Amino acid sequence: MTTQAISQWNLDPTHSEVQFKVRHLVISNVTGTFRNFSATLEKAGDDFNGAKVSFTAHVDSIDTNQTDRDNHLKSPEFFDAAQFPTIEFVSSSFEKSGDNTYSVKGHLTMKGITREVELSAELGGEMVDPWGNRKLGFEVSGTVKREDFGLTWSAVTEAGGVVVGSDVKLLFNVQFAAA
Repeated sequence: MTTQAISQWNLDPTHSEVQFKVRHLVISNVTGTFRNFSATLEKAGDDFNGAKVSFTAHVDSIDTNQTDRDNHLKSPEFFDAAQFPTIEFVSSSFEKSGDNTYSVKGHLTMKGITREVELSAELGGEMVDPWGNRKLGFEVSGTVKREDFGLTWSAVTEAGGVVVGSDVKLLFNVQFAAA
């Protein structure tokens, strides 16, 4: 039995973005992003089955294009950035689910609470850039319930609707560079 070489990959933040969407007043989505994040990926051979991923986002870097809302999200009513400065994900499995798609399960920690989540990852491809660096890209998506992570602040409108929805859609477009 031959052992496949393990390759290490580091996130290229210049060519990556980490976004989330949540319903506001049940009529539209508010989109936000994290500006400061990092990730590593480790895989054996040419396949991603069994790959390992770890990801960290810094809560203080949250950006919804509205300073007051960003400050509220950093407050103890939401993420409590002072006490819980990072959001972390560590994969427990990375399994092929289609031609270029994978199911990625792992432990997501927000506000000191860890839950198992499942994300979908679509491989965009792997290539060498004009400077000779090996790169690969994924689009990762999934949905989590914010209340599962202690993000329970809400308000009710005059008509009885909620201000902030429960489901948070995640969308990460990430590019990795070979270490």
